[in-house]
Amino acid sequence: FSSKMVLVHKMLKVLRAETSERVVIVAQRTKTLDVLQDLCEEHGYEWRRVDGSTPVSRRQDRVNELNNPSSNVFVFLLSAKAGGAGLNLIGANRLVLFDPDWNPATDDQAAARIWRDGQQRQVFIYRLVCTGTIEEKILQRQISKHGLHGTVTDNPDPSKFSTSELSDIFTLRRD
Repeated sequence: FSSKMVLVHKMLKVLRAETSERVVIVAQRTKTLDVLQDLCEEHGYEWRRVDGSTPVSRRQDRVNELNNPSSNVFVFLLSAKAGGAGLNLIGANRLVLFDPDWNPATDDQAAARIWRDGQQRQVFIYRLVCTGTIEEKILQRQISKHGLHGTVTDNPDPSKFSTSELSDIFTLRRD
């Protein structure tokens, strides 16, 4: 009954009822994927899953099922560290980063899995972060690391935030 699970449940419900879009949900821990899998089963969503326990020989079959337009797969559950480089999930155009990783490259790579050559639809990426938790600190660290990378490479990040802007990201606005 976490706020993130409630949000994901509502998002899936609306997407299933109102669109033909597919969703990839990325989590850092397999226990989180277990709970998300239970959510999919409880609501009758056809799902596939790739994590560290998925045999390499079966991963591409699951990806192909997601990418096949005539497939009934609606949700693809993915461990952030599974699959390695090149996992192409263009059968979905919505991706939920359920929880952040300390290494921003891990989240960047996960987010890019649906935004690849061959993608025909507009891509939506949702990053779920609970304020007042360690996740907020992880996101702040990611933003700082991205800013540092831009400084070192002479390629400034246009999304770099000032300290006050970074604090303002987490301000609750009731309006």
